[in-house]
Amino acid sequence: MPELPEVETIKRELEKAVLGKKITEVIVNNPKVIKEPKKENFVKEIKGTIIKNVLRKGKLLILELSSGKSLCIHLKLTGQLIYPGDPLKSRLSFKLSDGKFLDFRDQRLFGELRIIADWRALKFIKELGPEPFDISPQQFKEMLNKKKTPIKPLLMDQTFISGIGNLYAAEALFRARINPFRPAASLSDKEKGSLFKEIKDTLQEAIVHKGSSVDQYVQLSGAPGDYANYHKVYDRGGKPCLVCKTPIKRIVQAGRGTYFCPKCQK
Repeated sequence: MPELPEVETIKRELEKAVLGKKITEVIVNNPKVIKEPKKENFVKEIKGTIIKNVLRKGKLLILELSSGKSLCIHLKLTGQLIYPGDPLKSRLSFKLSDGKFLDFRDQRLFGELRIIADWRALKFIKELGPEPFDISPQQFKEMLNKKKTPIKPLLMDQTFISGIGNLYAAEALFRARINPFRPAASLSDKEKGSLFKEIKDTLQEAIVHKGSSVDQYVQLSGAPGDYANYHKVYDRGGKPCLVCKTPIKRIVQAGRGTYFCPKCQK
């Protein structure tokens, strides 16, 4: 699933490409991607509106419309936004006042589109934890203090801290030299501070490189992000550690593939 850097990349690209444009037509090729309201009302409520603002909250994209409502786009595992698009290749396309199309493509139909009056009222939005860029090192340390959960699954828990998934949790833990199985509360203050710094640095670097195209994620143009070229451990199982040459280990933790260096990460 696209994580904070990938969704932030698309958000910034949408701001440049579609802000201020009117949605003149909606072409629905597969209504399964529309979660609310029903197809007919979805088309009626969005047609003729102007895209006034583009926001991101966690992994959710929000296009605020001139009607006062918002188009919420959750890419999930395989969703893609493409501009300029081709409605013949999309699940759903928005024709804009510039004559071009904004496509929503989704090979496996996991993505979700909604038009709602208040995106802040969505249940999973209300349950989101803070983003790494919105808290201080001290707040992060205090959040970890009483948590006995292994640190990697905890970082992936969107109700604890939002925006971090499997990939960037693995990368940040390697950079901080912390074993993914360690209980969060067992980390020293120095380790907590180091981890917080590496989380933010990793996310910022990934944004600069337009995200990691390891599955279906692409930029708004359809081009891949290139941060996968800079991964230290993710998807490098069996390859030598870039620091100590020990083979990177891949195991399953909390149902997800976990990559780490058994020598560097203690």
